[in-house]
Amino acid sequence: MFVEPLNGMDPELQSQVISALGKLGGALVLSFAAVGSALGTGAAGMAAVGAWKRCYANNKMAPFMLVAFIGAPLTQTIYGMLLMRTIVKAATAVPPAMYHNLQAGGLFAGIAIGMSAWMQGKAGAGASVALAETGKGLANYLMALGMIETVAVFVFIFIKQAMV
Repeated sequence: MFVEPLNGMDPELQSQVISALGKLGGALVLSFAAVGSALGTGAAGMAAVGAWKRCYANNKMAPFMLVAFIGAPLTQTIYGMLLMRTIVKAATAVPPAMYHNLQAGGLFAGIAIGMSAWMQGKAGAGASVALAETGKGLANYLMALGMIETVAVFVFIFIKQAMV
């Protein structure tokens, strides 16, 4: 159904077009994961800067640990990149009628991984403010970020298994 417009094409060119269309799924997963990481690090970073400012204004020591909250959403970009490699590799091996599965897998995985990064950044923002104000609860805040990270890990593992 999806390959019919390509039927009259030279077989070598058809193979290249289908492979390129499948590889689009790799670009989608990386792009959406990176957008989520950017939104997440932005949210956590803004909160951390505000928390540090309040510490300085109150002549209080500013906790360096807030950097961990800012950087936590970056790992989702790595998951997106690893999944992109899997999709690109699969694009050269799938039957012609299946390239749209790679596109859909990349799209939906990228959105899910990106949302995980964004929500992790928002939780990191709250953790930054709380830790800067109280100096307590670091382990609890890191556990919350880890639980949100788990969503991205599950998506990465399950989609990767579906692609091989």
